[in-house]
Amino acid sequence: MRQQNILKNAFAAAVAVADPQVIVPQYLAKIFPAGQEPRGRCLVVGAGKASASMASALEIYAQAHWPQVNLEGVVLTRYGHASSTKHIQIIEAGHPVPDQAGMDGAKAIYALAKQLELGDVLIALVSGGGSSLLTLPQEGISIEDMRQTTEALLRSGAPIEEMNIVRKHLSAILGGNLARVAIERGARVEALLISDVTGDSPADIASGPCAADYSTYQDAFAIFEKYHLGKDDIPVSVLNHLQQGLAGEKPETLKEADLVNAQVANHVIATAYKSLEAAADYVRSQGYEPIVLGDTITGEAQAVGISQAQLAREHLSKLTDKPIAIISGGECTVTIPAGVKGRGGRCSEYLLSLFAASKDLPNLAALAADTDGIDGSEKNAGAWFTGDVRAGSMAKGIAPEPFLASHDCYGFFAELDALVETGPTLTNVNDFRIILLNTSYA
Repeated sequence: MRQQNILKNAFAAAVAVADPQVIVPQYLAKIFPAGQEPRGRCLVVGAGKASASMASALEIYAQAHWPQVNLEGVVLTRYGHASSTKHIQIIEAGHPVPDQAGMDGAKAIYALAKQLELGDVLIALVSGGGSSLLTLPQEGISIEDMRQTTEALLRSGAPIEEMNIVRKHLSAILGGNLARVAIERGARVEALLISDVTGDSPADIASGPCAADYSTYQDAFAIFEKYHLGKDDIPVSVLNHLQQGLAGEKPETLKEADLVNAQVANHVIATAYKSLEAAADYVRSQGYEPIVLGDTITGEAQAVGISQAQLAREHLSKLTDKPIAIISGGECTVTIPAGVKGRGGRCSEYLLSLFAASKDLPNLAALAADTDGIDGSEKNAGAWFTGDVRAGSMAKGIAPEPFLASHDCYGFFAELDALVETGPTLTNVNDFRIILLNTSYA
């Protein structure tokens, strides 16, 4: 029971340090110090799994510190991730596959940005999940075309970084295009970003609606070629748009040269690494020596699980009296074969792989969960196991291998009552993984 509590409390510590209600006011005070509060119009836009909570925190702060400012805005978030606001409209929409609600919300954000004038301030609240939510296609591309493209990329196993390169070059908002609208109107842009991507680059967080982009139309086309996606998979309108971009007939995404003399700033206010550090501080208080592998671990979830089982084995062979906790982040991928439905997500798939690959380590306990509270296709954040869960699987005759083969990691851990269920956390700093190693069962 102690291991179970430590696993869950470490995850809670990781989520808490990225709570928008805490960090948004801290950064607003830095960006707009006393005497330099917004003047004139202050428009608020945003998108992502944490954006509604960020909007709620901003409203509370503005009421206390900016009584002269009239806020208005539109923020998009995933279904079930809304927060209470009075002046900023919250729109819930589909994620990761875009839907009409998302397109309508993105249109409203774009229209609001078009109202900016010289001297106005645009505050953008951006977090992971914003890429699919801000799916306002370029002219000639429909929402159904975007949906089909997203589904094809998901099936191919393309990592989120590559998916977002494509999205940037099909969107009227992503890839710095939102900032471009404000720049053209002489407005100031302050973007607050909660990062769920490795490296924490503003260009990568929700595909950088307010940041200079490093990718090109050629890069987007190369991704389709890499995964052998052609006209049978990708709509003709999308392929034609990219070809026109390659030919110089469509403008590129925002570049550094476009930001010369512009009033645009991107502030990364929460990161996966800060959350890993918070978890490390917690386990240290419980007598564990933390080993933080970093927030850049990617790859197929099952392969990462096998790799980390071996890493645990190596550490256990050197273990002294003090137990250790191996902590890591980064977004894995799950490639689903044709005809397989699967249940779960990348966190629980990693964990089931780790479970299967560590049968010789009865004292190993672990948890993996998405900090946004939703891991893949179901409503759980992830899953966990201890020696007791392993004993339960043996007693019930539930072997992990068939569940791994059918990508039903949710079904396996549900059978053993070992799901992590938090509901939407209203933040998002990528995936969280922790392995506890003891010399004796605790």
